[in-house]
Amino acid sequence: MSWLGVAPFKKFPTPVLRPMAPFFAAAVVIAYGVNSAQTAMMNTDEFKNDPRNPNAKASH
Repeated sequence: MSWLGVAPFKKFPTPVLRPMAPFFAAAVVIAYGVNSAQTAMMNTDEFKNDPRNPNAKASH
């Protein structure tokens, strides 16, 4: 199938997932580390009562 004489989608056997796997794994490790650090910082005494903290107790 051609579009104005140009084949738009030609298949190439290019590996994508296998070479990128270490980067995906590193992204998961970094995301876990950032999440753990952020949770630990939200639970410190300094930010425990901050109104921007989603875990702060609602005071009425």
